[in-house]
Amino acid sequence: MIKFGTGGWRAIIADDFTKENLRLVTAGLCRLMEREGHAGATVVVGYDRRFLSKESAHWAAEVLAGYGFRPFVVNRSSPTPLIMFTVKQMGVPYGLAVTASHNPAIYNGVKVFTAGGRDADQTVTAKIEAEIAPLTPEDVKSVDYDEALAAGSIREGYPFNEYIDSILQMLDVPKINRSGLRIAIDPMYGVSQSSLRTILLTCRCDVDVIHEQHDTLFGGRMPAPSADALRLLSDYVIENGCDLGVATDGDADRLGVIDEKGQYIHPNTLLVLLYYYLLKYRGWTGPCVRNNSTTHLLDRVAADMGQACYEVPVGFKHISAKMAETGAVIGGESSGGMAVRGHIAGKDGIYAAALLVEMLAATGKSVSALYQEITDRYGRLSYTDAAITMTPAKKGQLMERLFEKKELPDFGQAVDHVSREDGCKVYFADGSWVICRFSGTEPLLRFAAEADDAARAEGYIRLWREQLGL
Repeated sequence: MIKFGTGGWRAIIADDFTKENLRLVTAGLCRLMEREGHAGATVVVGYDRRFLSKESAHWAAEVLAGYGFRPFVVNRSSPTPLIMFTVKQMGVPYGLAVTASHNPAIYNGVKVFTAGGRDADQTVTAKIEAEIAPLTPEDVKSVDYDEALAAGSIREGYPFNEYIDSILQMLDVPKINRSGLRIAIDPMYGVSQSSLRTILLTCRCDVDVIHEQHDTLFGGRMPAPSADALRLLSDYVIENGCDLGVATDGDADRLGVIDEKGQYIHPNTLLVLLYYYLLKYRGWTGPCVRNNSTTHLLDRVAADMGQACYEVPVGFKHISAKMAETGAVIGGESSGGMAVRGHIAGKDGIYAAALLVEMLAATGKSVSALYQEITDRYGRLSYTDAAITMTPAKKGQLMERLFEKKELPDFGQAVDHVSREDGCKVYFADGSWVICRFSGTEPLLRFAAEADDAARAEGYIRLWREQLGL
């Protein structure tokens, strides 16, 4: 069975990610578009640097053309945000990117985008799954890529300049020009190097890049900008006196940051920094949106500024939808995905990185100084998380205990309420919280917790793991 998770369809290469299944996914999308009245429409197709990504994008285009659609194929490996931007700019009903984002190198997958460049929500992906279900590989229509390209039914292009210009138009370029900032970039062997370098050089920053070559194994690490993965970037920032180090995940929709002291800045902190900057220094107004596993410090900033902070389930499609509904300034998640009002509706690690550079230039303050300004005003919260690998059998057992029997440990704290909308989240009376939920992209059980001190946050997760025998 082909099943979409919180960030598209992802599977292990040569196991479930195969040419046959990729063609079935594309055929399911074609059948849905036909039912929705989009016959013959243009569909944007892009891909990242993973093994088989370019070939898979071509296989998808062959199927789209076989069903009478007009694929526009971005003909170089590109950031997922660029693909989403192109869907929005061209005004087409759907787009797709061949990528498994931050997953290990043995994975690949497909992200589907709807009109306006938004992540396909669960309603859309459920409809695609329903269209795939009755199909056999023999049912799938396709045409030869080269023949379709020659005939004009498949088109290729590279809307790089349009994407870069759209970001530059939203930045205070003159302020960055005058700042003389030195920025280190780590694309983690992914697809952000050209975009980030072009934007920052245009803004006259001094730019250094590491890990920019094409490596489908991502240097033997997961292409996720975590603290451990960015140790070399941290060393580089310290040794070369950089003002900032920025890293993006495999498809450049998530961001990781190293400050001027070489310290890793958690995505929760980045989200708070950008929201605070946009409200206080840029003078924007509006709420923010976070998922249920992201810091509640955002709530404190929003409340102090007379704004609301909305909580949604994990999956950026929920953040995008709530941002559109409320006109939110920013939306984000603790894994490093962020979206800012006025740009695309999905995550964009490249725009978020550029906005952080503007923040340094406009305020004249370092990342650490700005965060100190925030914590002096709102206090500090300690956040921690953990992940446990799951087998299908173990997952079934825990699902029963968590959601049918509704077992909970004694946390030794007064509980305000419990939510099981997405996983199981316990909200304590003093404002601290802990959540346990199954990943929608990997076979993992994830925990996250936040409290006034690290020991208490870690204790919440320890108690829950002990109670579940983990």
